[in-house]
Amino acid sequence: HYFQKESLSQMTDLLYTEKDLVTSLKDYIKAEENKLEQIKQWADKLDSLTLTATQDPEGFLGHPVNAFKLMKRLNTEWGNLESLVLRDTTDGFISNLTIQRQYFPTDEDQTGAAKALLRLQDTYRLDANTISTGNLPGVKHKSHMTVEDCYELGKIAYTDVDYYHTELWMAQALKQLDEGEESTLDKVTVLDYLSYAIYQQGDLERALEYTKRLLELDPEHQRANGNLKYFQFQLEKQKKAEEDETGTQKERGKRETTEKKKKKPKSVSGHQIPERKKYEMLCRGEGIKLTPRRQSRLFCRYYNNNRNPRLLLAPIKQQDEWDRPYIVRYLDIISDKEIERIKHLAKPRLRRATISNPITGVLETASYRISKSAWLTGYDDPMIETINQRIEDLTGLEMDTAEELQVANYGVGGQYEPHFDFGRKDEPDAFKELGTGNRIATWLFYMSDVAAGGATVFPDVGAAVWPQKGTAVFWYNLFASGEGDYSTRHAACPVLVGNKWVSNKWIHERGQEWRRPCGLNETE
Repeated sequence: HYFQKESLSQMTDLLYTEKDLVTSLKDYIKAEENKLEQIKQWADKLDSLTLTATQDPEGFLGHPVNAFKLMKRLNTEWGNLESLVLRDTTDGFISNLTIQRQYFPTDEDQTGAAKALLRLQDTYRLDANTISTGNLPGVKHKSHMTVEDCYELGKIAYTDVDYYHTELWMAQALKQLDEGEESTLDKVTVLDYLSYAIYQQGDLERALEYTKRLLELDPEHQRANGNLKYFQFQLEKQKKAEEDETGTQKERGKRETTEKKKKKPKSVSGHQIPERKKYEMLCRGEGIKLTPRRQSRLFCRYYNNNRNPRLLLAPIKQQDEWDRPYIVRYLDIISDKEIERIKHLAKPRLRRATISNPITGVLETASYRISKSAWLTGYDDPMIETINQRIEDLTGLEMDTAEELQVANYGVGGQYEPHFDFGRKDEPDAFKELGTGNRIATWLFYMSDVAAGGATVFPDVGAAVWPQKGTAVFWYNLFASGEGDYSTRHAACPVLVGNKWVSNKWIHERGQEWRRPCGLNETE
C-alpha cells in the first residue's frame, strides 16, 4: 500500500529542537549585548577624555601621568579593544544550528505540508479565511496565518498549476493586506498572481477588475498593462461572439422546434458518484445514513464469545457499527496504560523508519512523512502477547498465523487512500511468501481521540467509523468461502485537528479451518 501519513511523533522532536535553538539564540544575543556594552563604556570614557585633552593639548600632556597613559592607550588598549570587537560570539549558536540543521525539514517537506493543508481544505470544505484565522473545530491552540503564509500557499498551488487554490489563497492574502495587516509583501505582487489565476480559470471580467486595481497602485507595471489590453480585447471578442450567436439562434429556433418533437428522450442512467467524492462526504460526516429498518437491527451487548473462560467474569461491551459488511466495535478494550506503553515502544521505530537508509546510512526521507509503521511483537514486551490473546479470545481466531501488531501515527493531514486489506486474484502472489493464506479479518485499535477528522470510512457502502480512544473495530475481509468481500474497501480520512494513533492486527486464513469453517457457496 502506498500511503502518506504525516507523523506527529517526529514533529514533536522538531518542536523541542526549535525550543533549544531559541535558547541558544538568546544566549548569543546576551553575549553580543555584553560585548557591545563593554565597547560602549570604553567609547564613552574616551569620548570625555579626548574632549578634555583636545581643549588644551599642551597643558594636558604637561602632566607626566597623562603622557604615559596616552602611550599605554595607543600601544596596548586600542589593541585590546580591537580583539574585543573581533571576538566572535556567534560560535556557540552557529555550530548548534549547523548540527541541528541536518534534521530540519526540506523544501519538499514544506511543499508537502502546504499540499496537506490544501487537501484538508478540500476534504473538509473549509474556506481560506477559516484556516487562516485558525478557527477550526476542536482547536486548543489557535494559530493565525500571516499574509506571507497565505501567499506561500498560493505560490505552491501556482507552481502546481492549481489555479483554483492559487486564487483562494492569493485572495486571502489580499484580504489581510486590505484589513491593514503589516507585511513585507505588497498588494501589487499578490494582485499579479490573483488576476492571472482568475484569468486561467476563464473569468475574464474579474481578471480585468483585479488588473485595473493593480494598475491604480503601479501604473507602470509592464505585464499588467499588456494583460489589460489583452483581457479587454478578449472580452470584446466574447461579447461579439455572443451577439452573433443570439442572431443565428433566432434563425435556427424555428427549424429546431419541429425537429425536437421527433427526437426520443434519452434515458438517464443511474449516476455514479466517484469514489473520491463519496470518501470526502463520509469524512465530513455527510454519510449515507442507514435506513431506520437497518438501524433497528444493530444492537449492543455484553459479549463473552460463547462463554470463553477468560471473558465469563468480565464480558466485553460490543456494539454493532454496520450491517453489511458486518462491523463491530469493542469498548474499553485497551487501557490507557497499555496505549502509552505501545506508543512508547513504537515511537523510536517510527522515527528510525524515516531517518536512515539501511544501505548508505544517509539521512533520507522527510521527518514528517512516514510510509512505514512500527511492528511490535511479544519479544518487545509481554504486554503485546496479552493483547494478542485478548484479540484471539474475542474473535475466536488463531493468532499464530496473524501478522505482528502494526502501530501507526497520523499527524495533521495524514491519511490512507481507499484500499482493500485482502490480496485479490489479479494480484500476483499477494501473500504467498507468508504461506498463511489471505487476510481473513482486520482488527483495528483506536489509541487516541481525534479532535476533528480521522474517521475510517467504507466508501462503497457509506459506513463511517469514528476514532474513540480505548475501543477497537473488527470485520471480516473474506466470506466464509474464502472469496474477497469487496464491500470492505476502506480508507482513513485526513486528520484535520489533533493526533491519531491506531494499531491493527491482520489475521490470516491458515489456522482458522475449524474456527471459521468454509461455506458451501461463494457468498456465504
